Amino acid sequence: MSSSTIPALDTPALDPVFEDRCLNTIRLLVVDAVEAANSGHAGLPMGMASATSALWTRHMRYSPANPAWNNRDRFVLSAGHGSMLLYAMLHLTGYDLPLDELKNFRQWGSRTPGHPEYGHTPGVETTTGPLGQGFANGVGMAIAERWLATHYNRPGFPVVDHHTYAVVSDGDLMEGISQEAASLAGHLRLGKLIYLYDDNRVTIDGYTDLAFSEDQYKRFEAYGWHVQKIDGMDGEAVSAAITAAQADPRPSLIGCKTIIGFGNPDLQGKPKAHSDAFGPAGVEATKRNLEWPLEPTFFVPQDVAAFYGQAVDRGEKLEAAYNQLFTDYSAAHPELAAELCHVLAGDLPEKWAEAIPTFDAPGSQATRNASGSVLNALAKVIPNLIGGSADLAPSNKTIISGSGAVGPDDFSGRNFHFGVREHGMGGILNGMALHGGVIPYGGTFLVFSDYMRPSIRLAALMGIRVVYVFTHDSVGVGEDGPTHQPVEQVAALRAIPNLSVIRPADANEAAEAWRLAVGRTDGPTALILTRQNLATVDRGGAGVGAASGTRRGGYVLWANGDKPEIVLVGSGSEVEIALAAGQQLAEEGRTVQVVSLPSWDIFAAQDRAYQTAVLPAAAPKVAIEAGVTMGWDRWVGNDPARSAIIGVDHFGASAPYKRVYEEFGLTAAAVAAKARELMAG
Repeated sequence: MSSSTIPALDTPALDPVFEDRCLNTIRLLVVDAVEAANSGHAGLPMGMASATSALWTRHMRYSPANPAWNNRDRFVLSAGHGSMLLYAMLHLTGYDLPLDELKNFRQWGSRTPGHPEYGHTPGVETTTGPLGQGFANGVGMAIAERWLATHYNRPGFPVVDHHTYAVVSDGDLMEGISQEAASLAGHLRLGKLIYLYDDNRVTIDGYTDLAFSEDQYKRFEAYGWHVQKIDGMDGEAVSAAITAAQADPRPSLIGCKTIIGFGNPDLQGKPKAHSDAFGPAGVEATKRNLEWPLEPTFFVPQDVAAFYGQAVDRGEKLEAAYNQLFTDYSAAHPELAAELCHVLAGDLPEKWAEAIPTFDAPGSQATRNASGSVLNALAKVIPNLIGGSADLAPSNKTIISGSGAVGPDDFSGRNFHFGVREHGMGGILNGMALHGGVIPYGGTFLVFSDYMRPSIRLAALMGIRVVYVFTHDSVGVGEDGPTHQPVEQVAALRAIPNLSVIRPADANEAAEAWRLAVGRTDGPTALILTRQNLATVDRGGAGVGAASGTRRGGYVLWANGDKPEIVLVGSGSEVEIALAAGQQLAEEGRTVQVVSLPSWDIFAAQDRAYQTAVLPAAAPKVAIEAGVTMGWDRWVGNDPARSAIIGVDHFGASAPYKRVYEEFGLTAAAVAAKARELMAG
């Protein structure tokens, strides 16, 4: 039995009076919550109540008693400012979101924050609010669904088979990220992606024609989407449009012409209905206009509660039917079923880390090259490690060898071509991770991480496993010049809470960085990798630390004594400069400790005793990194008599990278000279 043939709730055309009571329940729950908070956005929920109710009661498959049911349809409120629409639906359909939570909308400790937050409220699939992000997340969810279906479904056993729905707004369609994501979705023909567009023609500044005059329907047709325009206030029209969308092999945009703030006699259809509480007089006028009792507030009629509450029983039946399907699938395809359960749980294969290669010294290679080798080794044992690049795969070394490219007619490969769409790629990767079942990675040049920053921030906020492969990591890019030479990007990424940033110093640290990234399940990881070759450190001799120290964020790479006179600290490509300077000073009779500090956030999580052993307080310190010096004083201090930071607090220059390093003072001679100066007191 296909999940698509499992009947949803049998909902005949509703009596118009009862339907109005259902829709007005949603609208007035929103109005009362926004008024109680004296904050929020009631306009969108009031206009989209009919369309959303039709979706949730007639088409969407979900199980309120088990929000994590893996074959549920996904619902994304990309227009996250209308969060009370989602909270009202979650409450009414039986999720664990009591009425008291609606009464505490936007208050400290409530499960109804101002914008939906993944992991905070049952039934919320992604954190939305920054417009366009949810749009891109939905595309990622649809990609993950189709990839998993291609790899695990078998004839008669569609064990991965669901839709991704979203409510999107004018603001979502204006944002650039949605345009990038929509273009890729159309190219890939993601037929199970269906978006309800709240076409109310109102934004905060005023009517949309102030800045938004193109025909967005023709634009989406040009993207390759199935496009419909309907009366979004008519539930029957919405339901028919969804049915048509489900039957079309393309992604669908259903334009729902709505009236923002519907029901408020003074504000409906006007920009002032977009946000802010109506005030006591406005609330009273709205309730009288909709023939609703003034008291009690947060009123839910019993027959309305019973109608929406049918979703619980329906969900249990849907889930039970699916469980039987999966039981039969497991009997017919036991190995596939076991693997699917494994990947959906987010687990890694046993002994997966044993596949990570080690690199022998002497030798040299760019850490991007080493990263590519490690990626391919891991891909052989982790079947759901998938991803690609923003049109830079040969440079980022993000291609999984022996696996094809994902395309509109074939999702059997593991290499995704995101096109020149870094912003969209970031949001899509988040959606893939949120869907579950896959471990996504995406690559670009580090300087272009700025295009992805909002998505990276949200991945960190949500605590989801995404791996970013950022190459061409410094002024070491050389001849490409300052437009492509990142100097502030590493510091900017380090500033994002819960983003693990790892800048490996050689091939073996790059291998450890991948171990950390793939093994991490509570947040994203950014790998910062070089274009230029770096020497593979010989860790076999006396006094040389193992690359496994990378797992602690920083470690003593080399030392020639227990009580150093000077500590030299670097990350990434500058570690070999620090090491060369340290060995030069050692030849002069100095006691030196050279530290590799590839990850500040991981090192910061270590105990104080370990940190002190690596960076002893008694010794002066010199840090070197081919980027801005901001933040390094945390590790080496800010007393100019006892610390120095050698970096690049300006933009780069176009020249061969060795010349650039020399001109900017990124040399062993400069480090050694500064160390002598500090030791001289």
